[in-house]
Amino acid sequence: MAKKKTPMMEQYYQIKDQYPDAFLFFRLGDFYEMFDDDAKKAAQILEITLTSRNRNADDPIPMCGVPYHSADEYVKTLVNQGYKVAIAEQMEDPKQAKGMVDRQVIKVITPGTYYNSSDKENVFICAIIHQEGAYALAYTDISTGELKVTHMDSFEMLLTEFSQIQAKEVVFYHELREKDLAQLEQLFPFTSSYINQKTLDQLPETAFEKITQNIKHGIELKALHILMAYVYSTQFRMVNHWRQAESYELDYYLHMDYFAKRNLELTESIRTQKCSGSLLHFLDETKTAMGGRLLRQWLDRPLIIQATIEERLDQVESLIDAFFERRNIQENLSGVYDLERLVAKISMGQVNARELLQLMNSLKKVPQVSENLQSIQDNQSDSQETGVWTKLLNSLAALPEVVETIESAIDPEANISITEGGIIRDGFSDQLDDYRQAIRHGSEWIANLQAKEREATGIKSLKIGYNKVFGYYIEVTKANLHLLPEGRYERKQTLTNAERFITPELKEMEYRILEAQEKSVDLEYELFLGVREKVKVYQKDLQAIAQAIAQVDVIQSLAEISEQNQYVRPHFSGEDRALLIKDSRHPVVEETLGRDDFVPNDIIMDKDTSILLITGPNMSGKSTYMRQLGLTVIMAQMGSFVPASQATLPIFDQIFTRIGATDDLQAGQSTFMVEMMEANQAIQHATDRSLLLFDEIGRGTSTYDGIALAQAILEYLHDHLKAKVLFSTHYHELTDLDNHLPALKNIHVGAIEKDGEVVFLHKVYDGPADKSYGIHVAKLAGLPKSLLTNAANILSDLESEAAKGAEPKQLNLFTDQENFNQKTASEDYVLDQLDAVDINHLSPIEALELLNQLQRKLSEED
Repeated sequence: MAKKKTPMMEQYYQIKDQYPDAFLFFRLGDFYEMFDDDAKKAAQILEITLTSRNRNADDPIPMCGVPYHSADEYVKTLVNQGYKVAIAEQMEDPKQAKGMVDRQVIKVITPGTYYNSSDKENVFICAIIHQEGAYALAYTDISTGELKVTHMDSFEMLLTEFSQIQAKEVVFYHELREKDLAQLEQLFPFTSSYINQKTLDQLPETAFEKITQNIKHGIELKALHILMAYVYSTQFRMVNHWRQAESYELDYYLHMDYFAKRNLELTESIRTQKCSGSLLHFLDETKTAMGGRLLRQWLDRPLIIQATIEERLDQVESLIDAFFERRNIQENLSGVYDLERLVAKISMGQVNARELLQLMNSLKKVPQVSENLQSIQDNQSDSQETGVWTKLLNSLAALPEVVETIESAIDPEANISITEGGIIRDGFSDQLDDYRQAIRHGSEWIANLQAKEREATGIKSLKIGYNKVFGYYIEVTKANLHLLPEGRYERKQTLTNAERFITPELKEMEYRILEAQEKSVDLEYELFLGVREKVKVYQKDLQAIAQAIAQVDVIQSLAEISEQNQYVRPHFSGEDRALLIKDSRHPVVEETLGRDDFVPNDIIMDKDTSILLITGPNMSGKSTYMRQLGLTVIMAQMGSFVPASQATLPIFDQIFTRIGATDDLQAGQSTFMVEMMEANQAIQHATDRSLLLFDEIGRGTSTYDGIALAQAILEYLHDHLKAKVLFSTHYHELTDLDNHLPALKNIHVGAIEKDGEVVFLHKVYDGPADKSYGIHVAKLAGLPKSLLTNAANILSDLESEAAKGAEPKQLNLFTDQENFNQKTASEDYVLDQLDAVDINHLSPIEALELLNQLQRKLSEED
């Protein structure tokens, strides 16, 4: 850069060069300043004023800034949009600095390391590596201390796992294969970050070994090393509240790929990409942020070990049977703050006094939750060999010593800032009380002096004030200056309408007051740090309490939903893998429609039935029927009661779906290609313990191709996989397969014709559907009457030809051109009116009135 730089700007550019991919918040006094491109970009994103440094120079430097005390909101805005922020602080008091103030970056805040929030969503950052055909994924939420890792053999499995985590940031040491990375970035929004060997070497080896001592797999250790080294490099310290790294096997959970989760709308609606309308939103009656996050994890990873599922179901049933205790638990949970993130702030030295009060108030609720659980267990112990709440009760320690430490030290009305005083209780420190007494005495002395001087001078408006520049002063308006005795005060400052004075006694008292205030503030800060360190000792206990509270919260949420909606406890069929659900319902659709309007259905697949072939018209409820089975399985295996009057289920290892069709044009894949690829994914990976939900396989190609492929897939599933399959189709030719596929059973969604209109019954019956009612559905969609009449004639011809055994003719919607061109009287009238009108001379109101008239004319004939 050619232009001459000041020493301060030299310092700025030196630091900026080290963090080229981050906004540099450069501390100058009470502001964080940004310069050059950072300033231009930040001013636009943050909607703040863009100014310039040396604005009168030939080459002024663009500049903007934010107040340091409110910087958090600006940082949050930037990281939520995928940016990084490097915080460069003043490392010494500017008043005492000799020369340029030393500034250093103390932290880099990234989308995956930002945790100044308390909500029901995790903020995950992950590391991904690919090595010798295998993948490993390590992830952490540093706001909670969760640290997990797993490995897999295929990129498809990596996609599925990544879709569950929804990481805000992904760290790479070596890039993934270009194709893999492109697909990952295409499906999911995240910030990419990269580290080098130097960054890896900076991670303290002993700390890494301590946290990862339970990890044995080499590729998992490498992924953890990359992740932890990156976090260390951004936080400039070890994350002391990290829990022991946990390795988990994907086979321990019900496997659902990205497409299955999307199609079943587990955590977000397909239509809105928001949580509202999803199963998660419906099930979430949690009272704490921790519980909300855990509920999502349970929903993302249903279990496959029956004993663990039954343990959760026992707890849900226990709370359903204890209404009053459940209400007490819910009330107490509502007063519990986000303990996981409070512990993180304590560990990282970022907690303030008010947050310690939140911790104290939360801990006061724990004994009441524990007492209610113990009461439930005592009352229900006759029916249980061991209490269902014993494990959690052992983790719900009251920690009265922590409560006492905070309550005795922190003022209930404490300031947010920990460096400006007003955070420590009176009576906690004798020395602090002495300083405060001196301050109060000084304030009284000042008030008495003001009263005395008013009386001595006869000036009723005389006042004693204070500012940071001049300290304490006596102010007299110019109109009253003549009343002052000569030489009574020493003049200090002249204002437009007043004069300010001082006296030796006033300056002496000012020194005493300010000294007491300064020492008081410093002492309060020291005392607060001592309290924080005492609380920090209980970090592991607090984390255990937080996890136990989260589990209780999820269980009460599932119990509440189950009781409100009259759900039943599922049972598991064992080796015969029979499936019987009476009065099955779709939980989210039922909530939307209302219980009285939703039509429940049975889903029955005995041990000899592996495929239900579903026929029936569009809009009749086939897809809902399939989805509600998927959701019932997921709810059962996460440990929830299910929407039915009776439910016996196999325990499934995987769920695959092929519902809906979309083009993937970026990847050069048509709707039909996507359809076949997803079907193949299921066929290649499903086992006899899997559930497959296939909707309209083969519809993306010609009729004969579609029928052939659909039949071949059904026969393959029947003969080779033995999985439980729901297969919906419009190809009525397939319903004859039950003649030679004994494990296939035909069912259909009922519909009837009434006065020429189709009425959907939404009820499932045995046997195939008698017709598709496609033309009726087209009529509901509003297609022109003449087109529908022609379609009905063509259908009649085709059915007549099929009855004679003839080959179907080439379809042509316009074969009967004379019939298609025939117009009704109403249509002739409308066309004549449109031909006669001069639209250039119609007002908007007149045009709307004409359209309304023509529309009514057409509807009369319909």
